[in-house]
Amino acid sequence: MVSPRIGTPLTPGALRVMLLGAGELGKEVVVALQRLGVEVIAVDRYPNAPGHQVAHRAHTVDMSDPQALLALVEAERPHLVVPEIEAIATDALAIVEERGLAEVIPTARATRLTMNREGIRRLAAEELGLPTSPYRFAESLDEVRAAAAEVGFPCVIKPVMSSSGKGQSTVRTPDEIAAAWDYALAGGRVDLGRVIVEGFVDFEYEITQLTVRAVGPSGEVETFFCEPIGHLQRAGDYVESWQPQPMSERALARSREIAATVTGALGGRGVFGVELFVAGDDVFFSEVSPRPHDTGLVTLRSQRFSEFELHARAILGLPVDTALLAPGASAVIYGGIDAAGIAFEGVADALSVPETDLRLFGKPESFVRRRMGVAVSTGPDIETARARAVEAASRVRPVAP
Repeated sequence: MVSPRIGTPLTPGALRVMLLGAGELGKEVVVALQRLGVEVIAVDRYPNAPGHQVAHRAHTVDMSDPQALLALVEAERPHLVVPEIEAIATDALAIVEERGLAEVIPTARATRLTMNREGIRRLAAEELGLPTSPYRFAESLDEVRAAAAEVGFPCVIKPVMSSSGKGQSTVRTPDEIAAAWDYALAGGRVDLGRVIVEGFVDFEYEITQLTVRAVGPSGEVETFFCEPIGHLQRAGDYVESWQPQPMSERALARSREIAATVTGALGGRGVFGVELFVAGDDVFFSEVSPRPHDTGLVTLRSQRFSEFELHARAILGLPVDTALLAPGASAVIYGGIDAAGIAFEGVADALSVPETDLRLFGKPESFVRRRMGVAVSTGPDIETARARAVEAASRVRPVAP
């Protein structure tokens, strides 16, 4: 691959990147790209999204509308289109790619497969033969009941398209299925009326194996790995993460083998968040996101280059470095209240915690369980880093305007 030529933003020679999704993760990608001299267009479904606030240009568009999305790409003419959320009209991205309007990151096919849990699960389990939990897909309450009976209890019911645990339920008895079905339909990014029913894997912990497909010293796309990230989830949503997650050499090698296999099959360049279940030396594939992962917010302090900087470098064809600087951790700051234009108190107290930083995302509206910020810390070990991040997050107090 030829090294990219990066011009000056807002001039005819600019290198233009359109980001589809401008939440807190997208915002960090915008900043990383701008530091490299790239002109960035941020797109989201609601105005004044975090990434809108820092991009060169911002658009508010229903990205699940293929005509609207295609029209925007044709109007802006970016060189790269970078999906950052699930609810995207992937058919429009295929047209963008076919017509040569822009390069889709990592590819239109990879975006289509990973935006839908059915596509990626069938690729991983049925085509690549990777170990996964037992699963079935269902389109009605009766089908969900039958699927749950087949995979056994407890099981997990999820929309085929959602993020951050939305619409996801753990079901322990048949009496809980109807409520889980309703919740899945309400929580999906797009109302597809289809869910995945997954049997439980008896695992010890979960990891995110950040996997980077980037141009290496050979001049060809190679695969690079960050240190594994452990995380704590509540109600399907991550609340803490830490890096590195302690694990056996065999489990780590197997995790990277699985991650390389699935990301290699997807192709393209960029960061992939590969989610895995680990039980001793055994590793099971769960999901993959073709973009930075929320649990990877920890890399804002723990690595030489954060996952957002790695994504920016990789998609531009630039060299990457996945080195870990120090054990790190992140802890989520929730809104705690339902209100628009909230304020934050206790920021100075939070930043007085050693080796700690904050990201307050700038979301225009707060909800009780909406992620509004994150504390990130380092320390001599992950236990110290976790304690620091949790302490710092607890000192930030969202308040009504």
